[in-house]
Amino acid sequence: MATRSDVRRIALALPETREDPGHFAFSVLNGKKYKGFAWVWMERVDPRKPRVSCPGVLAIRVANLDAKEILLMADRDKFFTEPHYDGFPAVLVRLERIGKAELRALLNDAWAAQAPKKLVAAFASDARGA
Repeated sequence: MATRSDVRRIALALPETREDPGHFAFSVLNGKKYKGFAWVWMERVDPRKPRVSCPGVLAIRVANLDAKEILLMADRDKFFTEPHYDGFPAVLVRLERIGKAELRALLNDAWAAQAPKKLVAAFASDARGA
């Protein structure tokens, strides 16, 4: 089982990453802008009211819609989506159902989907010990 502390520790260990002030959301600097790769799911509990934070669920970017579909087909207890994310490359993850190693892999992939290619290549090289 992964926790929000695990998410924060893993995400902030990635290069050029920040936690957005006032939100449980993580982004990577790409050019002059920060691009989000993981954030707390904002659930629509009542259609007439604003969305509310659901701290046990993390929205995580994926490389593309095919990658999203593969995760959704792999384990519906762990991964899900909602109409708000239709056509958008992100999957919703129940933190209580995911292990830390799998969370790390998902966050690394999400970060790589949003980070500049040169930074991704340098990070991969460092990870290999080159």
